[in-house]
Amino acid sequence: MKILLCDDQAVIRDGMEMLLQLEKDFEVVGAAQDGYEAVELTDQKKPDLILMDLKMPGMNGIEATREIRKRHPTVKILVLTTYDDDEWVFDAIRAGASGYLLKDTPRQKIVEAIRGTMDGKSFVDPGVAGKLLNQVASNQTQPASILTEKLTERELDVLRLLAKGMTNTDIAGQLHLSEGTVRNHVSAILEKLNVSDRTQAAVIAIQHGL
Repeated sequence: MKILLCDDQAVIRDGMEMLLQLEKDFEVVGAAQDGYEAVELTDQKKPDLILMDLKMPGMNGIEATREIRKRHPTVKILVLTTYDDDEWVFDAIRAGASGYLLKDTPRQKIVEAIRGTMDGKSFVDPGVAGKLLNQVASNQTQPASILTEKLTERELDVLRLLAKGMTNTDIAGQLHLSEGTVRNHVSAILEKLNVSDRTQAAVIAIQHGL
């Protein structure tokens, strides 16, 4: 698994690289000190996942996340920051981040989040999850009927479970479907909702009251 680090503090970049290199299946392919360099290194190194800080000089992490997801929609971005302000959290998810962790997260939890994110799960630090849900709820202005017009009944079932953080395996067991069928439904949902990952689909589901 190729990982790119992006943080404006050298001590954080170096420390995180040392920790991640302890995992035999991780390879740190680069370390960027701002958003501009993160975009450039993503073009060059083609990482599978980026650990992204948010508040940086020049191009911040939200701007970099948005640009990277536009250029490389399959790259996963996991925010790792000290900032838990509501605006930062929601903007990062809207920009395309697959998860949001704080820097005081234990190392093993970060490792689990990296592997889980690559498997399609969404990780949001418990300290900011409530803020994200509150922000989504406060922006809930569209009725669920809008989704029912776009999605089939089965796709709505899948989306409801996806919004609860379930994996494809979990959803398949719950709905008595094959994992392949669930994957097809998830792909159709993302395309119909015009979003790039499960986290953004889950946010839309909550916004529409599912």
